[in-house]
Amino acid sequence: MQNLPLFQELKPIQENFSPDAEVVVYPGDVNALLSQIPDNTIKLIVTSPSYNLGKDYENRVSMEKYLETQAQVISQLHRILRRDGSLCWQVGNFVDDGEVYPLDILYYNTFKKLGMRLRNRIIWRFGHGLHASKRFSGRYETILWFTKSDQYTFNLDSVRVPAKYPGKRHFKGPNKGKPSGNPLGKNPSDIWEIVAKDWEEEWWDIPNVKSNHPEKTCHPCQFPIELVERCVLALTNEGDWVFDPYAGVGSSLLAALMHNRRALGSEKEGEYVKIARERLNTYFSGELRHRIIGTPVFEPTGKEKVSQRPEEWDNLPQARLLEKDEEAYE
Repeated sequence: MQNLPLFQELKPIQENFSPDAEVVVYPGDVNALLSQIPDNTIKLIVTSPSYNLGKDYENRVSMEKYLETQAQVISQLHRILRRDGSLCWQVGNFVDDGEVYPLDILYYNTFKKLGMRLRNRIIWRFGHGLHASKRFSGRYETILWFTKSDQYTFNLDSVRVPAKYPGKRHFKGPNKGKPSGNPLGKNPSDIWEIVAKDWEEEWWDIPNVKSNHPEKTCHPCQFPIELVERCVLALTNEGDWVFDPYAGVGSSLLAALMHNRRALGSEKEGEYVKIARERLNTYFSGELRHRIIGTPVFEPTGKEKVSQRPEEWDNLPQARLLEKDEEAYE
């Protein structure tokens, strides 16, 4: 993969869509921005909508009402998407009274009714999160990659990963004895997590934005820039529009700009709009704190104090161990 600059020259951040703009951060509801965008304009729509969890920035409603409202937005997203464009819809699970509702499955028919084609159901696996006590702790979310037609961009060479056994050779046929792989690497598959001991040089293992992550802001469900970079590199070309209808603190916009695409986003929460603009300006000045694509995921050696078993646990009675387990939550 080519080496790209970590920042670009300062660009004006516009508040309304313009065909000549390079960066747009619309401070308002996505539907108002959608009315400004012509049909067949956007090459990639990549976003993570609210999960109807009742967080500070959303009002919890019935699942039926939630999906109905999202379907109206998705219909407009389909309208503005280019015929050769892609949509990446990243969602997790909705949990109600201990029961899990897989949002990617609930969303599927909404996209199919518009004639869109599902190319991959990508599993993004991450290592950290809240701990459940009455079910297994959730450690993955799903990206539904849809295209508008059968003619779409897929730059596989831009996102290939190193092969585990690059020295493998054909053992029969006309190519017997010749290398069987691709010198540029292999297809990274639809599970974006790598076993560290086998893939120390791998760059597809993407931590979620928690605690001491360099990109962490006040947003509770922040996209890692690196996750969006994969989609941008594979599904767009330089100069294409990348649109995040729920832009949050601007991670998708940053991923687009880092690879010379045009960035468009809408966000109705004023605090997040302010942070997004600040992050964009620090990117232009070369001061943005972010996890560089390709950075190995930290693996504890066992020598760090935080990775060692506390001495106090050795003498805890079984009843107290069970009590501590019940203190876990999600």
